[in-house]
Amino acid sequence: MTDTHVAFIGFGLIGGSIARGLKRSDPRITVMAYMRTRSKLEQARRDGIVDILLDGADDPRLGECDLIFLCTPVEYNAAYLSQIRPHLKPGALVTDVGSTKTDIHRQVTRLDMEEVFVGGHPMAGSEKTGYEHSSDHLLENAYYIITPTSRSLPDQVDRLVEVARAIRSIPIVLDYEHHDQLTAAISHLPHIVASSLVNLVRDSDGEEGMMKLLAAGGFKDITRIASASPKMWEQICMTNRDNLAHMLHQYIQSLQAILERLQADDSDALYRLFETSRDYRNTFAEKAKGAITPDYSFTVDIADEVGSISTISVILAAGGISIRNIGINHNREHGEGALRISFYEKEAMDQAWKRLEKYHYDLIG
Repeated sequence: MTDTHVAFIGFGLIGGSIARGLKRSDPRITVMAYMRTRSKLEQARRDGIVDILLDGADDPRLGECDLIFLCTPVEYNAAYLSQIRPHLKPGALVTDVGSTKTDIHRQVTRLDMEEVFVGGHPMAGSEKTGYEHSSDHLLENAYYIITPTSRSLPDQVDRLVEVARAIRSIPIVLDYEHHDQLTAAISHLPHIVASSLVNLVRDSDGEEGMMKLLAAGGFKDITRIASASPKMWEQICMTNRDNLAHMLHQYIQSLQAILERLQADDSDALYRLFETSRDYRNTFAEKAKGAITPDYSFTVDIADEVGSISTISVILAAGGISIRNIGINHNREHGEGALRISFYEKEAMDQAWKRLEKYHYDLIG
């Protein structure tokens, strides 16, 4: 890292994880940070992650910084630009971590800051928020999208590429408008689909709640992202509404076509739907984290016997493997095992798989 003084406006899950990753790569980096919850910044200082606590986005000490991250919700990041601007020293670079880019890039243009700004979007996260849940490996092997302005210099883009590599992410440089088109399809639309599907089941369920009772396995997997923060996703969708509306219209048309084929008793069309989606889905890369937080879990095919769960827990604990969640899988129509185990990290999941395999458990990925 050539940037030795780095500031964060907003210091939650993503900002904290970037700072931790940078400190891990080079402990000599000086980290400054501002957020409204002072107690969390004090904790970050005790953790050795933050060196200087800022008093606001207009703190004059920002003038010492080589790189400034905007890590607040997307609707606030653009507003902080004007407060930061007077304090920028020559050569300083401003970036953000928002999951939509068009709004902030337009604000950068209005403020004539295109020569000092390069956008960013680390494509990782968690259903847990806040600095206390940050880690130095959250962004490892996650795509880090970098969105230059029309006046960004190559060396500025290279600086963000260097940051991404320092925290062990995978940098990809994209036009910001193209970025928003892509994320509308692969990230924002899935959240609307998952949430609307959950609400459809809620509204269709009877008083006995049988749909809710049976909603496990495949249904629970494809709707997992509906558990994300409503406020955050409202902001994301509204700041990318044109692209999202376009993709939603296309999706509605595809559903209408499927409905017509189903009503026409066209089994060949349904077969082609499942075949083409399966074939395309099987080409997806598995190594990098994408727009939707990955689910590190697998199922174990075990008999329902006294002590079976505790035995597995002991085996994993003896290997130093932390479990995120463990529970009975009551709906196994998609070939899942009886016990579903979830982990915080892929490495823990892989270690658990090998360890349980060693004890001859039948595992289903």
